[in-house]
Amino acid sequence: MPGSPNIELLQVARVLGLAMLSFTIAMAATPLLVRLLAQFRVSKQIRAAESAPIFSSLHQKKAGTPTMGGIIIWATTLGLALAFLFLDTLFDGVWTFLNFVDRAQTYLPLAAMLIAAVIGLADDWLGVLKIGSKGGGLQVRHKLMLYAAIAAVGAWWFYYRLGFDLLYVPFFGTLAVGWLYVPIFMFIIVATAFSANETDGLDGLLGGVSLFAFGALTVVAFALGRYDLAVLGGVVVGSLLAFLWYNIYPAQFFMGDTGSMSLGITLGVIAMLTNTALLLPFFGIILVIESVSVIAQLLSKKILKRKVFLSTPIHHHFEALGWPETKVTMRFWIISTVFMALGLVIFFLDRLG
Repeated sequence: MPGSPNIELLQVARVLGLAMLSFTIAMAATPLLVRLLAQFRVSKQIRAAESAPIFSSLHQKKAGTPTMGGIIIWATTLGLALAFLFLDTLFDGVWTFLNFVDRAQTYLPLAAMLIAAVIGLADDWLGVLKIGSKGGGLQVRHKLMLYAAIAAVGAWWFYYRLGFDLLYVPFFGTLAVGWLYVPIFMFIIVATAFSANETDGLDGLLGGVSLFAFGALTVVAFALGRYDLAVLGGVVVGSLLAFLWYNIYPAQFFMGDTGSMSLGITLGVIAMLTNTALLLPFFGIILVIESVSVIAQLLSKKILKRKVFLSTPIHHHFEALGWPETKVTMRFWIISTVFMALGLVIFFLDRLG
């Protein structure tokens, strides 16, 4: 349960202070990262016109833009976590207060972020070298297999090591789902990772959508009294703000799979830690819409032999209709804000009940 008012105010300062520190560090480091990515020609490859004609025509001008910019998000987050953990082992006092690495709250999301970031980094590098499916790195089915492998390890840890088997249903309470917790956990992790990857297609889109989702989960974690987890969320938010400074249209660099994969999987893990998986569709509504559009398109082409959308994910459909990229992004941000607020309203109303 949350602590006393004075403790809560102190924790608010801690969350906000470390979020600002994260933003400052990421802002200072990003120009160097952009120069390094450009120097080593770590650039975006646009899919060939024959495999994705609409996408290619809309985004060919972006070819050559540096990618792997998501490094700035997870490197800042993990770097701060390790720095304060190290300082806490050497000194007491303020370093103990600032350290947010906690076995019960942040070990799992930090580990998931690191593993997913490394896998995504390898996939991005394959794309830079034009290795893999159509020279674009791993195929979707291979990514799904990797997501499932990470999710399986996480599900095993949550269910068998931590004893998690309860699922929170808004306005109905918690349900004991037993062994079903394992497939539910795996579905959430795979779904968030896949959806984040599909959403990363326009300048600033995934960064903004992730910002709202992590912001909501930071508020949830704080309300539940899980202050270290709330600090982790705040640090991610701070690094995302810095990333967006350089990623909004026209983007100076792209997030890459190293960013989208780490963000998606970490988002799912935090949702499971706070037992708010059923509120995640509100916190990340655009993630849901994007992935559903892709699945609907694939099923329609396979069963009905025709398209539902001009191009998928759905943000490309709106581009094909003639919407400017910035209009699509901003309107998706607005939808994210509305549904994030609705999700928080549901969360707090349920707690009052």
